[in-house]
Amino acid sequence: MATSATTTMRPFPPTVTMPNPPDYSWSVQAQQPVDYQVSMVQGLLDPSNSSLARACGADGVRKVRCLVVVDDVVDELYGDRFRDYFGAWNIEAAWQPAPGDETAKTLEQAVAITEAMSAMGILRRTEKVIAIGGGVVMDVVGLAASLYRRGIPYVRIPTTLIGQVDAGVGVKTGVNHGHHKNRLGSYCAPTTTLIDTEFLRTVEPRHINNGMAEIIKMALVKDADLFELLEIAMPVVDAGMMADRNPLSIEIIARAIAGMLSELEPNLWESVLERSVDYGHTFSPSLELRADPPLLHGEAVGVDMAICVALAHNRGMLSKEDTDRALRLMCAAGLPVTDAVFTAELVSEALRDAVKHRDGMQRIPLTTGIGSVRFVNDLTDDEIERGLDFVSQWAAEHREETA
Repeated sequence: MATSATTTMRPFPPTVTMPNPPDYSWSVQAQQPVDYQVSMVQGLLDPSNSSLARACGADGVRKVRCLVVVDDVVDELYGDRFRDYFGAWNIEAAWQPAPGDETAKTLEQAVAITEAMSAMGILRRTEKVIAIGGGVVMDVVGLAASLYRRGIPYVRIPTTLIGQVDAGVGVKTGVNHGHHKNRLGSYCAPTTTLIDTEFLRTVEPRHINNGMAEIIKMALVKDADLFELLEIAMPVVDAGMMADRNPLSIEIIARAIAGMLSELEPNLWESVLERSVDYGHTFSPSLELRADPPLLHGEAVGVDMAICVALAHNRGMLSKEDTDRALRLMCAAGLPVTDAVFTAELVSEALRDAVKHRDGMQRIPLTTGIGSVRFVNDLTDDEIERGLDFVSQWAAEHREETA
């Protein structure tokens, strides 16, 4: 005989008054402090110097671990000294040599570094990655550190001039993508940057010139006194001179770093897109990777700066005397001021890409005299062509300086 089941219904809760649909919104606000140290250090690899050990969290008693990502050329030159230093401070280092040339500045290389972090089993907050090398290693390791577990601490030890005055001191990281510099990247501050100019002693002349481009940039946009120092120093600038802790080289490097940091610190996340440190970086990011033979970053910046000097001169913003001084200084630094890839058509194309990067406006910093800039938003294709013609004519008239 079939039986019927009785279902007991639970009463509905009392009606709750909910806001109208337009009020279904929440505002979330948070701030993340940024606190890192940039220090010029003498004798970084001397075991009696505790600077690097402290950056690694070591006290010489308890064992600590870190992952060392080192430019493979730097590893050949200084690897044994780094290993001896880590051993003296009881630091267990997992060693990861990495290529430091521009072709290695890829997302794949950043992922390979995250895989080394995973293989080591690095702890998320208490163990650090140590990036040793030039600007490429600084940028790739920084990106990897920002990606792995959404951020782990890392230390920068830049060993090239461009690394010491530019790539090693800010918070931007990045890799190249397509024909574009640093198209993929993040903001990720190191815990510490340690700068020892002694590493510059083994840097090739072309790479000293490469770094000088970023120093000249800071002089042109911010520091007329630095520009005058460079005019005095350039005849004797070489790797040995920049490595020696003489008053002239130290002041040049220190002023460049201080100027860069004073511009970056109030605007680390680039909420303001008018940035004087973008001088020489309007056209070069799109054209650097297209040059054949390839240009180093500072060389492409040099050509970009030369165009900007011409643009400023043609607008009456920069005197003929200061225009000559600027172009002569670039040539004295061994930088190119022209390149076949910088045609009017491609430079105009590069400007259109820069406008996208700068949120719909040109925001081009042009010098209003050595040591100051004004931003312009009305540059035309005709002006670009006249600027290129000016530089070409100047280079032809000063062929011995540009050779």
